[in-house]
Amino acid sequence: MRGEVDSQTALLTLTSPEKRVPQEHPIRRIKRLADHALKQLDAVFDEMYSANGRPSIPPERLLKAQLLIALYSVRSERQFCERLDYDLLFRFFLDMGLDDPSWDATVFTKNRDRLVEHEVARLFFEEVVRQARQADLLSREHFTVDGTLIEAWASLKSFKRKGEKPGDRQPPDDPGNPTVDFHGEKRSNQTHESTTDPESRLARKGKGKEAKLCYSGHVLMENRHGLCVDLRIAEASGHAERDEAMEMLRRLRRRGYDPRTLAADKGYDAGSFPHEVLALGIEPHIAVNEHASQDSPARRFVGRAGYAVSQRIRKRIEEIFGWAKTIGGLRKTRYKGRQRTWTAGYLVAAAYNLLRITRLTMEAST
Repeated sequence: MRGEVDSQTALLTLTSPEKRVPQEHPIRRIKRLADHALKQLDAVFDEMYSANGRPSIPPERLLKAQLLIALYSVRSERQFCERLDYDLLFRFFLDMGLDDPSWDATVFTKNRDRLVEHEVARLFFEEVVRQARQADLLSREHFTVDGTLIEAWASLKSFKRKGEKPGDRQPPDDPGNPTVDFHGEKRSNQTHESTTDPESRLARKGKGKEAKLCYSGHVLMENRHGLCVDLRIAEASGHAERDEAMEMLRRLRRRGYDPRTLAADKGYDAGSFPHEVLALGIEPHIAVNEHASQDSPARRFVGRAGYAVSQRIRKRIEEIFGWAKTIGGLRKTRYKGRQRTWTAGYLVAAAYNLLRITRLTMEAST
């Protein structure tokens, strides 16, 4: 029998967003993990806000909204505020009722800047990592490091000579999208900078690749389940990968880990980096660069069984970069400045870890 469309809507509906989300949906486990991590930050949230004035958007909801943006590849905060009006799963994740109004995108952005100021994203990321450690999902001895380029939210047309005034060039043919001729002009980070995002730097990933305004992103991964345990965003330069890797290793020790091996690609077999890693008591399981010095410590461990294991597992770090760029929206940052991009990176890494922890615990329970 053919069904008929009934245009008469019910005058009263007794339901909630929670009832519309399937019980077996992974978002429920992710929500529990996120809520537990946020509960540990109550004291930090109390310090961020005054006891007087109008109530703001709860910081817990702001952070969880950023997780949803990463998990569901939402293009912008404005689009998220629009989608929040009708997406019941989003409302369930944020503990909002059907009648709660959505947020204004401008208010959302201003409140988010307060999270940047107090480094809440870093604290939240570390709480997620701590949960994984308590669940015995992390290796405490074996790690992998790698870096990538994150395209800045700035056009090459904004890359102008330092100190140049707006009237030094011919008036633009189109003020909104002017034609710029760079032919015959030598440009470098020493003489030029972006007027849109001065902290970004002109860089390219390899030979034959085009140069873009970028930041460099760096990840430290544990080798048991491929979880991200640290992340840094720095200015793009030829030595940023090695400098940031050393800083992450020092932070790892301060956080109570005891790294024994560090896997990396051949880009890290340069300069004094292998010597510095060995000086920390860590075996540098680094792919040997044929152009590197013959006395590089990385060459001492090539024949060992642990070296082969590290070199096989280190490729998993590309899964973190791949997810962060294709799903998490970190291929090109939506924010201006290194600190805001770093904050976004922490939240994307936290979303990746929450998803991985959920899958690992689901597999263990089946």
